[in-house]
Amino acid sequence: MARVLVLLPARDFDPSEAAVGWRVLANAGHTISFATADGRPAVADEMMLTGKGLDPWGAIPLLRNLPLVGLLMRANRDARKAYAEMTVDPNYVAPQRWDVIDVCAFDALLLPGGHRARGMREYLESEILQRHVASFFDQEKLVAAICHGVLLAARSISKHTKTARGRSRASRGSGIPTTTGLIRSRTGSQRGMSVQQEVTRALARPDDFRDVPKTDPDYRQKTSGLQRDSMDDETPAFVVRDRNYVSARWPGDAHTFAKTLAGMLK
Repeated sequence: MARVLVLLPARDFDPSEAAVGWRVLANAGHTISFATADGRPAVADEMMLTGKGLDPWGAIPLLRNLPLVGLLMRANRDARKAYAEMTVDPNYVAPQRWDVIDVCAFDALLLPGGHRARGMREYLESEILQRHVASFFDQEKLVAAICHGVLLAARSISKHTKTARGRSRASRGSGIPTTTGLIRSRTGSQRGMSVQQEVTRALARPDDFRDVPKTDPDYRQKTSGLQRDSMDDETPAFVVRDRNYVSARWPGDAHTFAKTLAGMLK
C-alpha cells in the first residue's frame, strides 16, 4: 500500500477536500500522514463546517448566525462525518512539521484547498511547502491538488522546478497544474489575480488550462455550483488527470478526486 502525505495549514482548510480524501484513501488501505507548520493538529475553516458567515449578510454580527445559503455551501453531512472521524486519527493528532518532511518517505502528495480565510495564506505562500511540492514533481511522485491546493502547486512549479513546465511544452497539459471554472470567482493570490489567472500564468502555455467542455452532456450539473458528487455519483464532478498529476475544482469534486488518486495508487 502507498504512503500519502497531506499538507495542511494550521487552520482554515476546507474540511470536505481534506477529510473525504483521507477517508477514501484510508478505506483503500493506504497510510495517510499529515503535516502542519508547527506539528500541531490543524483546524478546518469553521464557516465551511457550520455555514455561518457564508451568506451575503455573513459579515453582520447578529445576522451571521442565521445561515440560509450557507447551509447549502458548507460541507455536507458525509464530509462533516468524515472530518469528525479524521480528527481522531492518530496520524492527524500527531502531524509532522513542514520543515522536517522527508519527501523520499512518501509515494504521493495530497494538497487540499480552503475558503478565502487568513489561515490559508501561510500555506499558499510557504517557501518550505513550495520546495516540497516541487520535489514531489521532480521525483515524479503522484501529486493531487484540489481548489486552492492547485494554487500551491502552481506557485511551487513557478519558483522551484522546471520539470513540469518542460513537459507542458512537449504535450498538452503534461505534468502541469490545472484548475477549472468554479474556482474563477475565488481569490487567493497576493498578486491581485484570481486563482485561475495565477495558475494559467504558471503554465508554459495558457491553453493548457482545462475547463469543463461545453459539449459535456452533464455540463450544467458540473458548472452550476449547486450539485456535489458522492461515492456513487460522479456526474457533477470534473477532475483532470495528467500522468502523475490530478486536479479538481472545489468540494463538490472531492469524492471523484479522491477516487481518482486512489486508482492511480494501485
